[in-house]
Amino acid sequence: MEAKTKVSAQEGQQELVITRTFDLPLELLFKAYTEPEIVAQWMGTKVIKLENKKHGSWQFETSDAKGNVAFQAHGTIHDFVPNQKIIRTFEMENAPFDVQLEFLEFEALTEHTSKLRMQVVYKSAAHRDQMLKLPFSQGINRAHNRLQDIMNTLK
Repeated sequence: MEAKTKVSAQEGQQELVITRTFDLPLELLFKAYTEPEIVAQWMGTKVIKLENKKHGSWQFETSDAKGNVAFQAHGTIHDFVPNQKIIRTFEMENAPFDVQLEFLEFEALTEHTSKLRMQVVYKSAAHRDQMLKLPFSQGINRAHNRLQDIMNTLK
């Protein structure tokens, strides 16, 4: 089955672009990225902080079955325009990756469909390529599939 979330990376560039069309109205797609309870469900993580405002911040944490913290990430929200865009940094703790800059753009296609376009900028093309060696594309596609399924129940 072909992935619905597309990840494209131009050779030698330090960015990648992630796009996905959802069978969701724009407001529901945006809500999936901004409501802590919903984010926790589709991302499979604990939302410690999510300040949806310009100059806000966020923090996520995932633990294993024994309660040991397995993943921590945080960042700053640089711009926030409801139903249009979120510009934020993303930094994983205890990982060999530098902070990245993410531009999330939300677009209504029809009354019932919307599109997410994420431009992710890394420190260098080498850092971006290092990320792409991980099962990154499969992971974001699975997460977006969960987002679609969860938000279908709110339609």
